[in-house]
Amino acid sequence: MDDSTEKMSYSNNDNKNEENGKLLCEDTKDIEKGQLSSKENDTDVMVIDERDHSMLYKASDHPPIYLTIFCGIQHTLVSLSGVIAVSLLVVDVTCATLDENIKTTLLSSTMLMCGICTILMSLVGSRLPLLQGAAGDFLIPLLAMQVLDPTKCDVRSVLNDLNSSTTAPNISFDDGVNQYDFIVNNIRDLQGSLIAAGTCQFFIGATGIVSLLLKFIGPITIVPTLFLSCVFLVRACVKFAKVNWGVAMLVVVIALVLSLYLNHRKTPIPLWTKKKGFHILWFPLHQVYSILIAILVGWLVCGIMTAVDAFEPDDIYARTDSRLDVIRDAAWFKFPYPGQFGRISFSTSVFAGFMIGTITSILDSIGDYYACAKMCNLPPPPAHTVNRGIAIEGFCSLIAGFLGCGHATTTYGGNIGAIGVTRVASRDVFIATGIIYFIFGLIGKISAVFLIIPYPVLGGALIVMYGMFNGVVLSNLQVVSLSSTRNLAIIGTAILFGLMIPYWLETNPDGIQTGSASRDGVIKMLLVNPNLCGGVVACLLDNTVRGTLEERGIAAWQKMVDDKADDKADVNEEYDCDASFYDIYIPENWKQSKLVQILPFLPSYKR
Repeated sequence: MDDSTEKMSYSNNDNKNEENGKLLCEDTKDIEKGQLSSKENDTDVMVIDERDHSMLYKASDHPPIYLTIFCGIQHTLVSLSGVIAVSLLVVDVTCATLDENIKTTLLSSTMLMCGICTILMSLVGSRLPLLQGAAGDFLIPLLAMQVLDPTKCDVRSVLNDLNSSTTAPNISFDDGVNQYDFIVNNIRDLQGSLIAAGTCQFFIGATGIVSLLLKFIGPITIVPTLFLSCVFLVRACVKFAKVNWGVAMLVVVIALVLSLYLNHRKTPIPLWTKKKGFHILWFPLHQVYSILIAILVGWLVCGIMTAVDAFEPDDIYARTDSRLDVIRDAAWFKFPYPGQFGRISFSTSVFAGFMIGTITSILDSIGDYYACAKMCNLPPPPAHTVNRGIAIEGFCSLIAGFLGCGHATTTYGGNIGAIGVTRVASRDVFIATGIIYFIFGLIGKISAVFLIIPYPVLGGALIVMYGMFNGVVLSNLQVVSLSSTRNLAIIGTAILFGLMIPYWLETNPDGIQTGSASRDGVIKMLLVNPNLCGGVVACLLDNTVRGTLEERGIAAWQKMVDDKADDKADVNEEYDCDASFYDIYIPENWKQSKLVQILPFLPSYKR
C-alpha cells in the first residue's frame, strides 16, 4: 500500500494552532487527537500527512458506537467480494451451481463463520484487530477434484434442464443417486477432511510446534506451492469471465485504474459538521473500495445491457433479471447448524490437499499478525499470542467443517491495509464487523442478493484478486538468496513437476492402474493437485540439498516466532500499548500452576 495513505492530519486556513480532532467525529465529545495547519486555499481540507504516525483510535480504544458501526461496515465491504468468491467456488466444485437453495445455505454458513471467527480472534485468539474470512488457500484441492471427472457436473446440469421442463420432482443419475444426494455427498467429503485439517491446525497452535514447522518449511517450499495455484485459479476465472468477456474486462480495468493508476490521488468527499461546517475530506476512498466499486459498476452495466436486450435470453448468468426468483424464494432467516447436510464423510485425497492449504494458511497468518501489529503501532506479538491465534484459526476451521462451508477461515491481509488508511485500529471495530457478518449469515435474503451477481462481474473481480494473490506469493522470495544456483534450481524444478504431473494425469486419466478402483482414485486425486506435487518436490529438495538457513530464507521466518524476538520490543520504539495488550484473562492463583505454565498459548507460558 502506498506510504502516503498511512498518515493523516487536519488542515484549516483559519486556525494555525494545533487542535484535537478525529476523523468524521469532530462534533462529538470524543475529540482527542489530530493536527490543524494552515492552507493557502479557502476550503477546509483533510489531507494525508506522512509525518503523522499516530492512530486516530488505538487498538485498545473504544470509539463512539456510531463510528464503530460505520468502520465495521467498511471492513465488511472491503472483504465481502473475497468471501463471496470463495463460497461460489465451493458451489462450483460441489456441482451445486443450479441448486439455489444449497448455494444460499453455503454462503449463509460462510458468512456466519466469518462473524464467529472474527469475534473469537479479537477476544481470545491473537487479540489483534484482524478479520477472519474464507480461506482461498483451500480452493486448489477443490478445483482439482473437477479434473478427474470433468463430465460429472455436466451430467447434472443436463438433468437439471430436464427437471425444469418436466413435472417430476427428481430425476436420478445413472447410479441411482438423486440430484440433492449427489451434491450433498460432495459437500460431506469436504466436511470430514476439513474437520481433520482444522484439528491438525489447532494441535499445531496449541502445542507451540509452529517453530518446528519453520525448520523444514520455508519460502522455497511455499512459493512454488502457492504459485502453482494459478493452474486452477485460471480455470475458475475463465469459467466466470467467459460468460461475457467485455463486462469482465471492464471490471478489471476499473479496479486496476482505481487501485494502481490513481493510488497517489485522494477522493474529495464533501462533509458538514457542527464544529467545522462545510469542508472537504480528502480520502483515498477509490483505492480502499476499488474492487467493490468495480463490481457495482459492472453490475450496473449488466443491468443496462439487460434492459436494452443486449444479452441473449439464454445468457442467464449475465442478465440481471433472470434469477430474481432466488431472492423471492429465499427464506428470510436461515440458521446454519452442524450436520445440516447429514452424516459427515472423509476423503483421504481431499484431506491431503487441505493439509497443504493449512500449512500455507498458518505461514500467511503469522506474517499478517506481525504486519497488523506494526500497522497498529503495537509491540511484536509474543510467542504465546502467535500460538493461540493459530489454534483459534484451526478451531474455527473445525467448526466450518461441521457447518459444511467447504473451506477453512484465515486472516485477511487486505483489512490490515484498510486500518492504515482509516487510522482506526480499535479492536471494537472488528468485533462489530464480526457481528455484521453473523447477522448476514442469519438473514437468507442477504445471501440471496449476493448470489445473483452476474458471472462476468464476478470473473473480473476474481482476475484482480487472484492476480494480486500471485504477486503477494512471489514477494516471499525477498528473504531468499536469488543469486544462489541451488535455490533457483529447486524452485524451477518444483514448478515444472507441479505443472507436468497433473497435466500428464489429465491427458491420461487411465495412466494409474493398481488393480483397485478406490486406490486408483486416491492416487489420482493426490497427483492431480499441482500444489501437492510441486510442494513435495520443493520441500524434499530444500531439506536434502546443502544450504544455509539464511540462504534458504528460513532464518528470517524463524525470527518471527522466536521468543527473543517476540517478547522483547525495541527499547527505542514507542508503542501505543505494552505487551499485556495480547494477554487473555487468567486468575492470579492459576498463573503459578505448573500446568498453566507449560501451555504454550497462555501468557504465563515458560519454555
